[in-house]
Amino acid sequence: MLQQILQDMYIEPDLLGELNEEQKQILFYKIREEQVRRWNERESRDPIPNIRGQRGIRWLLGSDAEVWVWVMGEAPGDKPYEEIVEELMEERARKQAQREAQELRRVKEAEIEKKFRDAMAKEKARFVAEKWREETDDRKAAKQEEEEEDRIREELKKCEEEERQRGEEEIRQTEERRAKELYISLKQEEKRGDRDDKEWQEQLQRSKAADEEMKCKARRARDEYKRQSLRAIEKGLVAGLSGLFQKTHLNGSSQNRRHSGVIEQGPRRAGYERISNTIAPWFHGIISRQESEALLMNASEGSFLVRVSERIWGYTLSYRTASGFKHFLIDASGDYYSFLGVDQNRHATLADLIDFHKEEVITTSGGELLQESCRLKGSSPDYGGLFQ
Repeated sequence: MLQQILQDMYIEPDLLGELNEEQKQILFYKIREEQVRRWNERESRDPIPNIRGQRGIRWLLGSDAEVWVWVMGEAPGDKPYEEIVEELMEERARKQAQREAQELRRVKEAEIEKKFRDAMAKEKARFVAEKWREETDDRKAAKQEEEEEDRIREELKKCEEEERQRGEEEIRQTEERRAKELYISLKQEEKRGDRDDKEWQEQLQRSKAADEEMKCKARRARDEYKRQSLRAIEKGLVAGLSGLFQKTHLNGSSQNRRHSGVIEQGPRRAGYERISNTIAPWFHGIISRQESEALLMNASEGSFLVRVSERIWGYTLSYRTASGFKHFLIDASGDYYSFLGVDQNRHATLADLIDFHKEEVITTSGGELLQESCRLKGSSPDYGGLFQ
């Protein structure tokens, strides 16, 4: 079963749902290990693709023959990164303030021109009206009129220039104030970016820590495999050493077609006591996960039972922990029995697997040791024709 999963790089959702956390972590580690192995194998065959149509990457090398890398602010002659960022923000704020000031100047200039153009038109109209009222052609009066008009024009021009200077000063002050506001805003954005970057770094660290924890669990599991394998060899329970394995051929009477796969009860003695023809008290036949947990609810820590899974083919060992329950999927797809992904020991019978883990823990991290069989209470178990 495990080899098929690694070959397809896919696991059925129903099968995944039957695995506990330890089995899921080990399976994930093995799948990732297989991905790395395939990648390395492909790279060793063709490290640099040169086939037409394929894209390849060649890194630029430095004088030390290492990949050449330039980090802004760290190369010789570069300004410090903080100073570069500071100058860029100041320049950005200054240009934005200049654009806003230029638009303000245009609007102000239009207002000034309109204001004094209207004033000049009114003065001209007044003089024309006076001329018509006086009805005189006195040259002196005409000259005085012209001089008065020139005087007024000069005064208006002077007022216009003063107004323009005051407007320019206001624009300059507005530009300076706006540049400071924009600079402060950019600094605040930078601080928010630093906070976001810090949070991202913390999240990355947590992710790395979780990944490292998963690797540690996988390493502990591998060490556990080796320890259990040596232990199994000593006890003569490993496939090929115990002499208990015999190839069996399936026939119609020994198959349970209630599930999608095949579960053998008769020839391989699954569910029986190891040295008798009595059905083991820990074997409960076809029951659901919820039913198994209900049976184990009031049992002591270390109590267990074996059931036929409802959703997938195979067996599941349900175990009572101090705080809850664990369910370990048993791989029975070959001529042996073992916990999928957790136990590398291959046992000739289901009873051998149970007896082995009465002395050896299932996982080092969990310390699950099978202690007491959970007996069925009330009605007879539903074996669903498994022993016919």
